[in-house]
Amino acid sequence: MEEITATARRLLVEQGAEAASLRAIAREMGMTAPGLYRYYDSREELIRHVCADIFRELAADIRRAIAEAARPPAGHDEPRLMLARKLVAACHEFRRWSLSHRGEFALLFGVPVPGLDDGHDIAQQCALEFAATFYTLFLELWAVSPFPVPADAAIDSRLRPQLASFRDTLEAQVPDGAILVFLRCWVLLYGAVAMEAFGHLGFALDDPAPMFDLTLSDLATMLGLKDPPERPPH
Repeated sequence: MEEITATARRLLVEQGAEAASLRAIAREMGMTAPGLYRYYDSREELIRHVCADIFRELAADIRRAIAEAARPPAGHDEPRLMLARKLVAACHEFRRWSLSHRGEFALLFGVPVPGLDDGHDIAQQCALEFAATFYTLFLELWAVSPFPVPADAAIDSRLRPQLASFRDTLEAQVPDGAILVFLRCWVLLYGAVAMEAFGHLGFALDDPAPMFDLTLSDLATMLGLKDPPERPPH
């Protein structure tokens, strides 16, 4: 199964979703297409497992970056600064992984592959596990040092039930405004990384890294922090 998913991943990344048919995957492996059905019920199920594996890989890399940011001398920082360092490390690792895995980034965060948007599969579960690498830090920061958030009355009435539903998904005991800030932070982070990963900043910037640092400064302000710590060493 590992060989099958690895072959499918390579075809998806190198040639796109249309090229990753069961027949093509089987041919690459010296098998017959019917033979793949011993392991996966359909092409869609196989691609879901490929996406799940990639989400797990990305989440593991981000968790490693977070753990490294917590090592001494950072381990002697006060909790708020420690969390800031972890958040910065997570954001930089997300950007690093995305730029070095552009094909995988497009598969996970680009236009959804047709037939995979039923919302109740293993890829969706692993996507939430990836999201947990960020929202866990976010909730820890809120617990240690609550930051300014919009009052309930100031939030669009169309947003509030959606925010409440997402809060239930996270099993978080925080105000609607905190969930709104988290989503705004994600939109900023994803937008900055996606524009660079998809090559949409080349019209203006040869090196978008300083722009990404400015984005992190904006995120820090939204979270009630001063300018974020320096980027982690590579």
